[in-house]
Amino acid sequence: MYQLLTDSACDLPYQTLQDAGVDFVSMHVDVDGVQHVDDLGETFAITDLYAQIANGVMPTTAQVNVGQFVDFFTPYVKAQQPLLYLGFSSGLSGTFNSAVQAKAILLEDYPDADIRLVDSLAASCGLGLMVLDAIAKQAAGTSRDELADWLEANRLRYRQWFTVDDLNYLYHGGRLSRTSAALGTMLHIKPVMDVDTDGHLRVVKKARSRQKSLYALADETIQALAHDPAHQVIIATTQAPEAAEIVQARIHATYPETPIRIEAIGAAIASHTGLGCVAVFSLDATQRQ
Repeated sequence: MYQLLTDSACDLPYQTLQDAGVDFVSMHVDVDGVQHVDDLGETFAITDLYAQIANGVMPTTAQVNVGQFVDFFTPYVKAQQPLLYLGFSSGLSGTFNSAVQAKAILLEDYPDADIRLVDSLAASCGLGLMVLDAIAKQAAGTSRDELADWLEANRLRYRQWFTVDDLNYLYHGGRLSRTSAALGTMLHIKPVMDVDTDGHLRVVKKARSRQKSLYALADETIQALAHDPAHQVIIATTQAPEAAEIVQARIHATYPETPIRIEAIGAAIASHTGLGCVAVFSLDATQRQ
């Protein structure tokens, strides 16, 4: 049996991964000069981070480095267990490249190491939704290489839609100019974003109110669900439960049978979005452009 691996940018609950036997490697978050391990809530509660963000702290993040990945992969390599690592988008972090370098290092000492790496080109619960699908396919008997090939062939079918409430975080992250952030805040403009084919976040449209931005997320998801309304949808937020309920209700008005789970956006992503971010993740019949 092969071991399924991911990283903490998947934003799934710690217990979900534990129950499925999926191991993960952690990003690091610096909060006001104190470094924390993003371990999906095992020791570092996301609510604590949210509280500090609410008090004006702007956390910073550090990608998983090569040494961490060597340490992460080594026990499985020594046990001669095949690995499948499904990682955070290379378009948003250098983490996946660290995994590639770690694999090369390990192959020097363990030439028979069987490590397969898949760049999800996804973030947060977009990666998480892929992990859930991978868990189900592994349980159904899909082989490691078949699963890796399927993920690479279908990763652009995963739709990832985001909006934020505080434009200053996009400014600090380099995705908006200071002028655009200030003007957008004054005019109550809310960006509607997705992830492009290279795994980068991009602004697709601008809504003139919070409610319109939430409706846009729901409507894009409804379009994606047309081919399979029974597929899992994940809504993830940074402390915005009411917004999640608005999006969920709008989706269920069209597809009441769609299973929707609501999760918290994890430390690595929340550090770059601030509070009030809402994201919706689904699987479409066609690949994103």
